[in-house]
Amino acid sequence: MSRIAYVNGRYVPHREASVHVEDRGYQFADAVYEVVHVHAGRFVDDGPHLDRLERSLREIRIPMPMPRTALMAVLREVVRRNRIDEGLLYMQVSRGVARRDHAFPTKPVPPAIVVTVKRIKPYPTSIDNWGTTAITYPDQRWARCDIKTVGLLPNVLARQAAKEKGASEAILITPDGMVTEGAATSFWIVDANGNLRTRDLTANILPGCTRRVLVDLLRENGIAYAEGPFSEAELRAAPEAFITSATSFVKPILAVDGAKVGDGTPGPVTRRLFDIFARHVNGQRNTPAAA
Repeated sequence: MSRIAYVNGRYVPHREASVHVEDRGYQFADAVYEVVHVHAGRFVDDGPHLDRLERSLREIRIPMPMPRTALMAVLREVVRRNRIDEGLLYMQVSRGVARRDHAFPTKPVPPAIVVTVKRIKPYPTSIDNWGTTAITYPDQRWARCDIKTVGLLPNVLARQAAKEKGASEAILITPDGMVTEGAATSFWIVDANGNLRTRDLTANILPGCTRRVLVDLLRENGIAYAEGPFSEAELRAAPEAFITSATSFVKPILAVDGAKVGDGTPGPVTRRLFDIFARHVNGQRNTPAAA
């Protein structure tokens, strides 16, 4: 069965899906996007993702392309038409099509929207063999990383550098030696004192939806954590590290720049959080007793 995409009001074969040459997303990266995991035929954390989509659009002054209920109907229909049970749904909204000029169109144009979905491997049932490796890389992005824009060239270069070194993620480091996040993930450590830590939400990191949900689960389960800056030196001394995202869930980082994190296996805190998040993905209630 051929894949089906949604493009500006029409469901079309994926191979025929296209946007206008003067779409501002194509010409200026004047667009935002979201990625939602589909597990067992249902969306995982679609609420936080649509909340973030609306916020990103507000920040760059693009209206929602349609009411939220109508958008959800489109997303469900794309999944249905593609017969997806386990997959990733991608949606992108640009400012629309207008004669090329850096400033916003003088006469407002309708936002442009594209939705696609693809199959992926099922959610992992065990943290074993789920871990990965990372490199460190300079954070060269713009000052509004809290907006999920399609302007991802620095992230692309960071991910390519990781790939060329046999790793799957790049942990971004500021010029003053502080960790921000992964090139496409939120980043966490258990520091040398046993404290679970991640960066606080400022304009220089993306407010990850999986991060947001995991924070809620930490609170529900009475697990202490801290939000705030930490250094590359603290990262290198950490006995545990992991990333979170719609595609990574809770994924252990087993080595950074070729050096083992801890003993090179998933640590006890990461294992516990993987199990807690797995229950969430499968629609099972988490309780302190069960954790």
